[in-house]
Amino acid sequence: MSLLQVPFEVKTIEVDEQAVFGSSPSELVSNIAIEKGFRVADRNQHAIVISADTMVFIDDKPLGKPENATEAKKHLRKLSGRTHTVITAVALFFDDICGVFCEKTKVTFYALSEEWIHDYVASGDCYDKAGGYGIQTAGSLMVEHISGDYNNVVGLPVAELYREMKRLQLIEFATTGARNDN
Repeated sequence: MSLLQVPFEVKTIEVDEQAVFGSSPSELVSNIAIEKGFRVADRNQHAIVISADTMVFIDDKPLGKPENATEAKKHLRKLSGRTHTVITAVALFFDDICGVFCEKTKVTFYALSEEWIHDYVASGDCYDKAGGYGIQTAGSLMVEHISGDYNNVVGLPVAELYREMKRLQLIEFATTGARNDN
């Protein structure tokens, strides 16, 4: 958000993601982002509220945040040598405006040895991350290539968020040298 030169405050809210449903991966992630954002927006009238949720899908099945080492290793074995999809849904709320969009990025992993998987999980970097890895940390060493927005895999597709905020007229970005996206 600091890239957009907009002051912001982070508020967290717990949502039972298991209780949220969708008929497709994008709809599921969107519904979770909307649920998170609606609860915060309801308590913060007249504020722009941005909520997001990121999930990893392989064969259209979600790989959530691993709860333990066994589950983390299972996730990484599924991702090893394969391409998966990272979907981030972003919901924006302001007064009577509610907008939502999804960004999808394809990530291909190298084939991972059992030793690598064991050492990565032992580092603890796998926890609290969808799919059991962080592309912004040592998890990047597993990535052969990506097709799409790197920031989406990190958890917030900033470029698309900027465009959506402009489209909804929630942001003015008049900085010398700024890109003109009229």
